[in-house]
Amino acid sequence: MSNTPHELLEEFPQLADKISELKQSDAHFAKLAEEYHALNRAVHRAETLVEPVEELAEVEMRKKRAALKDELYRMLTA
Repeated sequence: MSNTPHELLEEFPQLADKISELKQSDAHFAKLAEEYHALNRAVHRAETLVEPVEELAEVEMRKKRAALKDELYRMLTA
Protein backbone atom coordinates (compact mmCIF):
# COMPACT_ATOMS: atom_id res chain seq x y z
CA MET A 1 0.00 0.00 0.00
CA SER A 2 1.64 3.20 -1.17
CA ASN A 3 -1.02 5.72 -0.10
CA THR A 4 -0.33 7.51 -3.38
CA PRO A 5 -3.08 7.92 -5.95
CA HIS A 6 -2.34 6.14 -9.22
CA GLU A 7 -3.53 8.83 -11.64
CA LEU A 8 -3.77 7.65 -15.23
CA LEU A 9 -1.46 10.39 -16.56
CA GLU A 10 1.11 9.53 -13.89
CA GLU A 11 0.87 5.82 -14.68
CA PHE A 12 1.39 6.39 -18.42
CA PRO A 13 3.14 9.77 -18.85
CA GLN A 14 4.49 8.71 -22.25
CA LEU A 15 0.89 8.30 -23.45
CA ALA A 16 -0.48 11.62 -22.14
CA ASP A 17 -1.34 12.95 -25.61
CA LYS A 18 -3.06 9.71 -26.58
CA ILE A 19 -5.04 9.71 -23.30
CA SER A 20 -6.30 13.24 -24.00
CA GLU A 21 -7.09 12.36 -27.60
CA LEU A 22 -9.05 9.21 -26.73
CA LYS A 23 -10.98 10.94 -23.94
CA GLN A 24 -12.29 13.31 -26.62
CA SER A 25 -12.79 10.90 -29.50
CA ASP A 26 -13.76 7.58 -27.90
CA ALA A 27 -16.78 7.55 -25.59
CA HIS A 28 -15.99 4.04 -24.31
CA PHE A 29 -12.42 5.03 -23.41
CA ALA A 30 -13.70 8.20 -21.72
CA LYS A 31 -16.19 6.17 -19.66
CA LEU A 32 -13.52 3.67 -18.59
CA ALA A 33 -11.11 6.49 -17.74
CA GLU A 34 -13.76 8.14 -15.56
CA GLU A 35 -14.51 4.81 -13.84
CA TYR A 36 -10.77 4.37 -13.25
CA HIS A 37 -10.50 7.88 -11.80
CA ALA A 38 -13.45 7.38 -9.43
CA LEU A 39 -12.24 3.96 -8.31
CA ASN A 40 -8.69 5.23 -7.91
CA ARG A 41 -9.91 7.99 -5.61
CA ALA A 42 -11.97 5.50 -3.58
CA VAL A 43 -8.93 3.24 -3.17
CA HIS A 44 -6.79 6.19 -2.10
CA ARG A 45 -9.41 7.30 0.47
CA ALA A 46 -9.60 3.74 1.82
CA GLU A 47 -5.80 3.39 2.00
CA THR A 48 -5.41 6.68 3.87
CA LEU A 49 -8.34 5.82 6.17
CA VAL A 50 -10.29 8.91 5.09
CA GLU A 51 -13.11 6.49 4.22
CA PRO A 52 -12.10 3.15 5.76
CA VAL A 53 -13.53 -0.03 4.28
CA GLU A 54 -13.14 -3.70 5.12
CA GLU A 55 -9.84 -5.17 3.93
CA LEU A 56 -11.53 -7.52 1.46
CA ALA A 57 -13.47 -4.63 -0.09
CA GLU A 58 -10.25 -2.64 -0.46
CA VAL A 59 -8.51 -5.60 -2.11
CA GLU A 60 -11.42 -6.01 -4.54
CA MET A 61 -11.31 -2.30 -5.40
CA ARG A 62 -7.57 -2.59 -6.11
CA LYS A 63 -8.17 -5.61 -8.36
CA LYS A 64 -10.86 -3.76 -10.30
CA ARG A 65 -8.59 -0.71 -10.62
CA ALA A 66 -5.81 -2.92 -12.01
CA ALA A 67 -8.19 -4.53 -14.50
CA LEU A 68 -9.40 -1.11 -15.67
CA LYS A 69 -5.82 0.11 -16.00
CA ASP A 70 -4.95 -2.96 -18.08
CA GLU A 71 -7.93 -2.37 -20.37
CA LEU A 72 -7.11 1.33 -20.75
CA TYR A 73 -3.48 0.50 -21.55
CA ARG A 74 -4.60 -2.03 -24.15
CA MET A 75 -6.75 0.64 -25.79
CA LEU A 76 -3.93 3.19 -25.65
CA THR A 77 -1.44 0.88 -27.33
CA ALA A 78 -3.76 -0.71 -29.91
